[in-house]
Amino acid sequence: MSASDQGRRRRRRGVDAAPPPGRDINYRQLKNPFPLMEVFPADQIADMHETALRILQELGVKVLLPEARNIFAKAGARVDADSEMVYIGRDMVEAAVASAPKSIACRAGARQRDFTLELGSLVFQPGAGAPNATDLVRGRRPATGQDYLEFLKLTHHFDVFQMISPQVEPQDVPTPLRHYFTTQAQMELTDKFPFFFSRGTPQVMDCFEMLTTARGLSDDEFRTHPHSYTIINTNSPRTLDIPMAQGLIDFARHGQMSIITPFTLMGAMAPITVAGAITLSHAEALAALTLTQLARPGAPVCYGTFTSNVDMKSGAPAFGTPSHFQASLAAGQLARHLGLPWRSAAGSASNINDVQAANENQFGLWGCLMAGATVIIHSAGWLEGGLTVSFEKLVCDAEVLNMVAELCTGAQAGEAEIGFDTALSEVEPSGHFFASSQTMDRYNTEFYEPHVHDYANFGTWAERGSLDANSRATGVWKEILANFQPPEQNSDQIGALKDFIAKRTEEGGAPPES
Repeated sequence: MSASDQGRRRRRRGVDAAPPPGRDINYRQLKNPFPLMEVFPADQIADMHETALRILQELGVKVLLPEARNIFAKAGARVDADSEMVYIGRDMVEAAVASAPKSIACRAGARQRDFTLELGSLVFQPGAGAPNATDLVRGRRPATGQDYLEFLKLTHHFDVFQMISPQVEPQDVPTPLRHYFTTQAQMELTDKFPFFFSRGTPQVMDCFEMLTTARGLSDDEFRTHPHSYTIINTNSPRTLDIPMAQGLIDFARHGQMSIITPFTLMGAMAPITVAGAITLSHAEALAALTLTQLARPGAPVCYGTFTSNVDMKSGAPAFGTPSHFQASLAAGQLARHLGLPWRSAAGSASNINDVQAANENQFGLWGCLMAGATVIIHSAGWLEGGLTVSFEKLVCDAEVLNMVAELCTGAQAGEAEIGFDTALSEVEPSGHFFASSQTMDRYNTEFYEPHVHDYANFGTWAERGSLDANSRATGVWKEILANFQPPEQNSDQIGALKDFIAKRTEEGGAPPES
């Protein structure tokens, strides 16, 4: 095609052709496209599993909740009431693993937000459970209800977060009323999959009632599929405390999902080696999983681990380290040994959103991806080993997660993508492809558009104020919050939710006790 023909074609496109469509973004149902890594040979993974079973049978687990000990005892476990120790046999564990679902269909507030947890699927959550919040405008501070609402809006905004995390603790809201505040916010400001703390049966039952009211669910609809989840942390080594055990029972009996997460720091509350720490974590996860299946066979449960090392000079947790990476790989091997969906974590021990924070979070993230994690928590915003969530870091990390999500969609190499007629044959030697038919059709949709990264040259960047990524991230979260629009909700159902909260608040709320 000659240059004049190309020019005529471009002029025709300018007159006759409709403008190219905008980019259609959907990061909601992702599959992990990366090849899996293994840190240990298969026979060593089998030995770790066998050792975990031996731990449960010979050494036992301390279970502080009497109801949980009774459940284990009725199923045939050996229970010492005086020491609160429970000794769980291999057969009981293997039966529990067999009954745990290998695929979990999670129902969000809107059907397009639904997702399935199974080996091979990929779900992200932002940083969770921090007592503090920080940003460049207001500084580091104890987290408030306003911080919780703002993080919730940011989580809803970024499509790459499929699950709501506990984010930050709204410390200015009284403890007996805090679950009303956080649940109402989740029901009104997002239609994503919600999180409830397991802080005693009264609060959990309130949360279930609020969810079914706000989303118009019958009891049968609620119990048939998980519409919410909780995170259960064991008290390593080998202890299951009262609220965590009660949470496992309550969520299982109501068909809601527990993500079981032993928090085993090598050299502190776990052996100093990767193999020893993960073996202990595996044993604790199996004990908690067994309790869910004894409470209700087939209850949705997600295997989990959060294992890293401590800094042996200070004793402080360290994240994004080689040992953290290796622990994720080993946990993935054990999860695949069981066939269960599983949760891992990224995160950072850095005190601010700097290059250390970026390096640690990305190294930890890639450990999760190479390990085949189903759910990756603390994937954005987490600082100080979980003491703080940063507004700027959440925005910066979401950029990386978006790019990972782009890789999950895969690349195509069909006739249209190769472009013999629409690109290759249109451009003469030493020409350019800026105006080829293929480029004109795809320039709005082909490439990922960053929200923080700046690809301008130095001169243009300097003219714009020489803003670094942190400063640009501040502008991003401010703009998101200023223009936030919540999803449409049923006004009658939300009204009924508010009535329930008002009634329960007048009654004094619910204490965090089992």
